[in-house]
Amino acid sequence: MRPIGASHSGSATALSSAVLEAPAETRQTSGRHASTCEPFKPVTGPHAWYRSQYEDVDSYSYRFSAADIAELAKAVADVRAKGLELKDVKKSDFVLPKLGAKLVEFRDEAVNGRGFVLLRGLPVQDWPVEDVAIAYWGIGAYWGKAQPQNRLHHLLGHVKDVNPPGGWENPVNRVYATHGAQPYHTDSSDLVALLCLKPAKVGGYSTWASSYSIYNSLLQTQPQLVEALAQEFYLDRKDEIPEGEGPWFKLPVFSWHKGNLISYFENSFMASASRHKDVPEMTELQKRAIKAVEELADSAELRMDYVLQAGDIQLLHNHSIVHARTAFVDHDDVSPVAILHEPTAKRHLMRLWLAPENDWELPEAFGSRWGGVKVGDRGGIYIPNTVPRAPLDAEMWEVAEEKSKA
Repeated sequence: MRPIGASHSGSATALSSAVLEAPAETRQTSGRHASTCEPFKPVTGPHAWYRSQYEDVDSYSYRFSAADIAELAKAVADVRAKGLELKDVKKSDFVLPKLGAKLVEFRDEAVNGRGFVLLRGLPVQDWPVEDVAIAYWGIGAYWGKAQPQNRLHHLLGHVKDVNPPGGWENPVNRVYATHGAQPYHTDSSDLVALLCLKPAKVGGYSTWASSYSIYNSLLQTQPQLVEALAQEFYLDRKDEIPEGEGPWFKLPVFSWHKGNLISYFENSFMASASRHKDVPEMTELQKRAIKAVEELADSAELRMDYVLQAGDIQLLHNHSIVHARTAFVDHDDVSPVAILHEPTAKRHLMRLWLAPENDWELPEAFGSRWGGVKVGDRGGIYIPNTVPRAPLDAEMWEVAEEKSKA
């Protein structure tokens, strides 16, 4: 059971341990071989894991050593000396003689291993926020190409409550910019990385589960729901509309492509799609299928829980992991001015959406949402007449939109 303040909007169903027992071939703690899958057949491999395999946080985490921090500090100083804008910093500008190889291993673990990695100990409380951002961006450059995360073309995003009009209940708002619970979902990128600058006062738990194990469980117990999830769902673009596209798009939750099971689960985007007149309401079968995915993800057998602490970096693979965040209570000693001008005054995570060079091929249908399917250069949200930006803190939408068009 989670501590107080850690519940999601949905409730978990008690599930049979027999249904959720990890098959022998998936009982492994690591791997570099992608899982294999045929349509409507059980999936095997390292992506199909269960919570019992990773009860110890040390089994999936790495703590930066003093030597690692020294390499990062030198690389940050080199970038500063070159006078580069953050968004223009490339991997070749951020040289990490020994740590770089480790970072590539972590990327490979996320893509072709269990799908998640935790790095700990970046000195975010000791360094200026500019140096923290450079270090984080440089680390991300070893994992993939940064992609825009919203209509403001933010390449460096900020998960922080900026109190947008209507809050988390406004269907146009992205939940990450509020304090509300963020239901289980995947992002529109291959990888998502989150760096914690400051945790919440209460709540804000990071939770995640294997979409492969969710699929296996549904296939065994309710195969008709897998069939429903393999059909296209309508999803809302939340007014972030790329050139030539409409206000909504369609993708299945589960699809298969060249031996891989690909998951794309965005419940809040599905739920708000029907606000558009030309989008039908979800069927009862679709609603049951979505609820089943959420209940399995939130079950004690599958769900991983962790409170990101200052200096932690979480790396997740969106094609094989669903993740969520519980609602949180922020620090009550924060002034309205501090919310926007003091990066660590409130719960604050820096976020990167990344396209690695070694990820899986995707079906062409993803191109409508991802701006293409080319490995290493896909994902994100591209809005006409915006310029790439990497701000050091969260921004109020109406102010930031003017900057994004500059």
